[in-house]
Amino acid sequence: MLDNYYVYKKEVDWSLLNQGLSIPLDIQVIFQNNIKKFISRGESKDIFLILDGVSYKVKLVNQKFDESRYPNHKDILQIRYNPNSEIADKLRYNFSNTYRYLYEQRNILEERQKKYFKIPEDKKEFLAIYTTEYADTYLVECITQTETAEARTLLVHEDEQTYEVSVNYPEVDPTASIERIQQLTKIRKLNRAIGDNLKMLYGYRCQICGENFGEKFGTHVVESHHINPFVTSMNNDASNQVIICPNHHRVIHKVNAVFNRDRLLFVYLNGVEEKLLLNKHLSA
Repeated sequence: MLDNYYVYKKEVDWSLLNQGLSIPLDIQVIFQNNIKKFISRGESKDIFLILDGVSYKVKLVNQKFDESRYPNHKDILQIRYNPNSEIADKLRYNFSNTYRYLYEQRNILEERQKKYFKIPEDKKEFLAIYTTEYADTYLVECITQTETAEARTLLVHEDEQTYEVSVNYPEVDPTASIERIQQLTKIRKLNRAIGDNLKMLYGYRCQICGENFGEKFGTHVVESHHINPFVTSMNNDASNQVIICPNHHRVIHKVNAVFNRDRLLFVYLNGVEEKLLLNKHLSA
């Protein structure tokens, strides 16, 4: 399997801290192509998660379902572990803020309410999962409340277009402090991985015009754009990104075009509207 490709971004919840998580197969290009060769529906296999340099054995399950009743149903993978396992202890330690918050809320709420309450935006934490060169081994990184808050502080005065250039065309900033680089590394890495995965999903074509500008020259020139500016929203989900050519990207920033999610189109200041020609991941 290819190294360091996006698998999944999971918001931390009670299940992740105790039993595991589900990974729906939808837009993960590299992972989806390779995992089907590794595990079939109805199978379970041991895999390893590398977290903070330590390898933890867990169980990967490809859930079985009635294919005759659900012929278009996509595979759903589950990563499972015991609440008393070392990986569960490690996750509860790394995500101690979320664990304490959820523990307190579960003691307050009635049983029927426990499944439905939401974690406030400023308290959310995430687990990022990436491929490694080995089919049975995955790299996981914890993005904590503290790291998100620090990144938000560092990015609050940064221009959105400048930030997006750093994600689409990564290079070392000679003026950046070591502290700043360290604080933003995991955030940028996840942002870039999700964007790169979407670029592959669309075959490096612009979602607005459908053109693959770099193809003629034997390269890929397409960019990810945040619908709600990342420097203010801190939202790098696939649902907050579109893949567009550099020309459209520059114009959108130049005139502050607004994306109408209900109609899946951009509205420009002069009244021009451009509907997405390609769409595989956004819902109205």
